[in-house]
Amino acid sequence: MLEIAIVALTTLFATVGPLDVAAVFAGLTAGMPKQRRQHMAIRAALIAGIILIIFALVGEMLLASLGISIAALRTAGGILLLLIGMDMVFARHSGGTSTTDEEEAEAKARQDISVFPLATPLMAGPGAMGATILLMANAEGNYALQAIVIGSIVIIIGLALLMCLLSTQLERLLGTTGMQVVGRIMGVLLSALAVQFIFDGIAQSGLLATS
Repeated sequence: MLEIAIVALTTLFATVGPLDVAAVFAGLTAGMPKQRRQHMAIRAALIAGIILIIFALVGEMLLASLGISIAALRTAGGILLLLIGMDMVFARHSGGTSTTDEEEAEAKARQDISVFPLATPLMAGPGAMGATILLMANAEGNYALQAIVIGSIVIIIGLALLMCLLSTQLERLLGTTGMQVVGRIMGVLLSALAVQFIFDGIAQSGLLATS
């Protein structure tokens, strides 16, 4: 149980990216009243949490209805997470965990950023959704382990909310370099987990089975 808790927390921390969320939140809400910032951060966290929990509960069922096997999910999810991990290591930003330039430009013109881009795609982006389904698939048939995954979602979204509420102080404390260092460390860990997911998916598929 401890192992899956560590894997779930590490994977979700890397794919949700609380530090990145806080940095973007600080930039998009600069000059806004404190109460309004808090309201948007809380609303975004609630929406993102609901989205990820829904994916955790029905994501595998949805994939089954599309004829996608768990082995294919593990392999594809591992590849996606590996690409995200590589972006984190090299301090690049892709649509898997962050907004595109066009999305950020649209967000700056909005009065309320809680749903877009804060809840999605920042907190509950493609990477986090894929990781959630993958983690639940790995805990298939074990309700205790699945509860740990859902609990990990709540913890990481709660951490993202806390960092948004403290975004100004956090950015001042760590600075751009400090936040990128933390991101790179998480990227290395995520890449290693991603490769393991790929290995597990290929092994489960039976493609390399000896006759």
